Amino acid sequence: MSAAHWSSGAGATDTGPRARNEDSFLSAGAVHIVADGMGGHVGGAAASAAAIEAFRDLATRSSVTPADVTSAVATAQQSVIEVGQRAGADSGTTLTGAIAVEHEGQPWWMVINVGDSRTYQLDGTHLHQITVDHSHVQQLVDAGRITAEQAAHHPDRNIITRAIGDGVDGFDAWLVPVVPSSRLVIASDGLTGVVPSELIGSVAGLADTDADAAERLVEAALRHGTGDNVTVVVAHAAATSTPDDAVPDPWPMWPVDFDDDTTDVSQRRESAE
Repeated sequence: MSAAHWSSGAGATDTGPRARNEDSFLSAGAVHIVADGMGGHVGGAAASAAAIEAFRDLATRSSVTPADVTSAVATAQQSVIEVGQRAGADSGTTLTGAIAVEHEGQPWWMVINVGDSRTYQLDGTHLHQITVDHSHVQQLVDAGRITAEQAAHHPDRNIITRAIGDGVDGFDAWLVPVVPSSRLVIASDGLTGVVPSELIGSVAGLADTDADAAERLVEAALRHGTGDNVTVVVAHAAATSTPDDAVPDPWPMWPVDFDDDTTDVSQRRESAE
């Protein structure tokens, strides 16, 4: 079954208390992604839209490979740089989400990330964060200087260290096994910055449909007093799964560097061991 057929999802967004919505999303075919334009930057809305547009072609394909995703991220990077050049100011966006890909003949979710928007996987109503934030507070957590709980309330929690359009090539990627009916939650920090993960998991896990889950999560962010735009995409695989004996070769997590040959992204990673 082609990736476009086993992948399904829906999204919702709200401006929140901001004057304009600088978030963008795409949930169609094999592609389920969210981009959060850099607040305060000229062209933030245009930057997030440009990053999403780079994936539009993949959403129409019956089959997508990890190399296709790598090319799309490279296109997004260049497109956002061009947005900044036209605006005459810095312009950037986060980018995260899941793309249904075929790797070594098997179905996988390829989860990508640049910035501090997040992609989660649901196990029932338990939420597991797949992505790792590119942020100042995450660096402090990794260094053992603060706890994850302290990071949620740190005054510098909105400072990110990577973005599409910053001129720094590469992105983080994971190949995640496809579990039938298990949902993925992809969201800007307008949700994750104010709604506890336990509640996100409960709302997404108990909703009847992906669209209902996305809308309810946006509503939850608004009820919790989000100070930002909020965008959520929820996706799942209806009846397809990655075989238990399928192992992504090599290790399924790697930082992808555009400076290398992009025809085989599986050869460019750092082992998580």
